[in-house]
Amino acid sequence: MKEFAPPPPRADGRVNLVGLSRDDLEAEVARAGLERFRARQLWHWIYHRGATDFAVMSTLAKPVREKLADLYVIDRPTAVKDLKSEDGTRKWLARMPDGQEIETVHIPEEDRGTLCVSSQVGCTLTCRFCHTGTQRLVRNLDATEIVGQVMLARDHLDEWPAPPDGRMLSNIVMMGMGEPLFNYANVAKALKIVMDGEGIAISKRRITLSTSGVVPMMRQCGDELGVNLAVSLHAVNDELRDRIVPLNRKYPIKELMQACRDYPGLSNARRITFEYVMLKGVNDSLADARELVRLLRGIPAKINLIPFNYWPGAPFECSTDEQITKFADFVNNAGYASPVRTPRGRDILAACGQLKSESTKPTAQARIAALEAHKALQAEYAAQVAEKEAVLAATGTL
Repeated sequence: MKEFAPPPPRADGRVNLVGLSRDDLEAEVARAGLERFRARQLWHWIYHRGATDFAVMSTLAKPVREKLADLYVIDRPTAVKDLKSEDGTRKWLARMPDGQEIETVHIPEEDRGTLCVSSQVGCTLTCRFCHTGTQRLVRNLDATEIVGQVMLARDHLDEWPAPPDGRMLSNIVMMGMGEPLFNYANVAKALKIVMDGEGIAISKRRITLSTSGVVPMMRQCGDELGVNLAVSLHAVNDELRDRIVPLNRKYPIKELMQACRDYPGLSNARRITFEYVMLKGVNDSLADARELVRLLRGIPAKINLIPFNYWPGAPFECSTDEQITKFADFVNNAGYASPVRTPRGRDILAACGQLKSESTKPTAQARIAALEAHKALQAEYAAQVAEKEAVLAATGTL
């Protein structure tokens, strides 16, 4: 397959109705020679009832159902693996019709159930602490495949139609594989379908889109979708962020912070979440905490402190519990909520930063090169830690 190419059409010529907007559905029923109101009926059956077979659509006459079945399908990605963590987290390895695979994670909590949704096969950002960043970008997911992850999860959670309250899937975070704002058109189309009150009906207030800082797209996201924004920050100066979040070289911290201040609808009641992974000896000092507070001054914000989740070959270690507590206390005392995210699904590599599909198998040469790169990074950051500790010891602040 050509790199970054969209998924090919079905061999039988039938069109998948999942991922089509209301206007798209109306166009398809018109093409089929059916009345316009059939689009509303299909919308209800697909997105409210979760139907996968036209034969169950009892509000449509049998000849209409048969015609639809000749022209269309209602497909989701296929769950080729369904892993369950000891803490209740579930991870699905979802395969697309072209064989590409992504991972989707459901995190149950007492008051909500959150689905972590992927937007790309692989990722182009190569953030140093993220397992997904070690997998090359293969292609964007289309709206069908993004909405399909939500539908696949609800299939497995047996949640069609959705209960009026107490949903097992109540929240969505675009925090899976890929950078959502590098695939904005498909992500936006999918989320508008998810938010529609007559279908899946998950409110924009319960949807969070996470970006590593694609500055030009942030305002458009806020204007058009109005979802909650999370920013993967992880460093408080350009020198470090250039190294661990390479996108910073294109959109440095000053530009990113201004885009955050300009995010539509920002208020004390609707804050931006800044994600900050805690890396031992790299970004976890009290000096870093102090600079973080200064950096966010004037931005309604909360900071999610994320203990680093190890993955095979990772060049980092997680900060100690003691250091994370000191960091969190300093930020909290400065007036910013800074909860420490409880790692979920670590035993099935489903925690933050651990997702990576296996649809693209590296060559032996690539595996050796990756191992050598990881060894070099580990040595580099170990030297940085030693240097920082020496400075602190010399100044009496260790």
